[in-house]
Amino acid sequence: MTQPALSKLTILPTTAALTGRVMPPGSKSITNRALLVAALAKGTSRLSGALKSDDTRYMAQALRDMGVAIDEPDATSFIVTSDGRLKAPAGPLFLGNAGTATRFLTAAAALVDGTVVVDGDEHMRKRPILPLVEALTRLGVAISAPSGCPPVTIQGQGGFEGGLVEVDGGLSSQYVSALLMAGACARNPVDVVLTGQEIGARGYVDLTLATMRAFGAEVSEPASGGWRIAPTGYAATDYLIEPDASAATYLWAAEVLTGGAIDLGVPASAFTQPDARAHELIAAFPNLPAEIDGSQMQDAVPTLAVLAAFNRTPVRFTGIANLRVKECDRVAALAQGLSRIRTGLGVEEGDDLLVASDPALAGQTLPAEIDTFADHRIAMSFALAGLKIGGVTILDPGCVAKTYPDYWRALGSLGVRFEGDVP
Repeated sequence: MTQPALSKLTILPTTAALTGRVMPPGSKSITNRALLVAALAKGTSRLSGALKSDDTRYMAQALRDMGVAIDEPDATSFIVTSDGRLKAPAGPLFLGNAGTATRFLTAAAALVDGTVVVDGDEHMRKRPILPLVEALTRLGVAISAPSGCPPVTIQGQGGFEGGLVEVDGGLSSQYVSALLMAGACARNPVDVVLTGQEIGARGYVDLTLATMRAFGAEVSEPASGGWRIAPTGYAATDYLIEPDASAATYLWAAEVLTGGAIDLGVPASAFTQPDARAHELIAAFPNLPAEIDGSQMQDAVPTLAVLAAFNRTPVRFTGIANLRVKECDRVAALAQGLSRIRTGLGVEEGDDLLVASDPALAGQTLPAEIDTFADHRIAMSFALAGLKIGGVTILDPGCVAKTYPDYWRALGSLGVRFEGDVP
């Protein structure tokens, strides 16, 4: 069977400074946390400033399939009404390539009385979940994932007792967040302890704790380390979700690349998400440091890597091994995309990425088709290269719908022009 041709979008370079006002969408990370916690709360919660994208729609639909009433009165709000319990769905929960929804619902499914199958698309079926499965098994949950990736089958027994559980958070902080959120609904206190010091983007755990506490959870951090979650359950509340810091990084980078002034409606200092740390680095362009540790701002690395192509001196990205198990192998995808623009521009060295920066790239025409591997962050970051280099074409530009459906329109509103069909 012949595969349909991928859609393409070529960014036309701009010589003008990009100016205007673009409000980033709501945070995907916070929206999916708030949706789940609101579904586990008794009563009606209103989530304002929320993101409506593929990832959050998968989460919302899965919760509806588990008996939660979710209304959408406008483009940025969810109204969630629940009795505080999730019910067994009629069929498998399909979550596309939404990592947050998949990991969070795997743990939450342990609270269900019945069988839950958590599944995703071909990309999600390659993303590891075994550390979370092993942790839930230690809590007495009947759960299996034969491949170490979705699909995951959970034989829920209406909850779990609680107790001490160790988890390896090295691959993803989402495993830790999943246990924390489900832990508030256990029958007894839950102590979550890391098996080592490594944890992927610890700042996302702080987002989880802030969301939990807003809905009435009691979490302490003992001197011995880890987190203790009291069995309080959750109480419905109204919750305001801040704009997405990962989305903001593209706009911050577009601003410095073009010498523009883009008003995001919120200062960088107001963000609580880990990727907001990238703002200080972006502001230093074209004098980025020789080495950037991306371990605690992982989703900002694609933005920084493309920006680094135009830096005055080469940049090495370290601490990014976890990017290999995101929506795609982002280390490889970045190296490949950069080297399609110019051979050797991006090079993998172990799990590091070395960008051979060259300010003279700006103004050249270097035709390059960028394979996004269906990864929204690869598409959005390489669009930045197209602002300065002629011939940069993004394959499958519609994949940005995962977290930023209006991305191309946002760039267009600033004066960016394209060849091809804007999704």
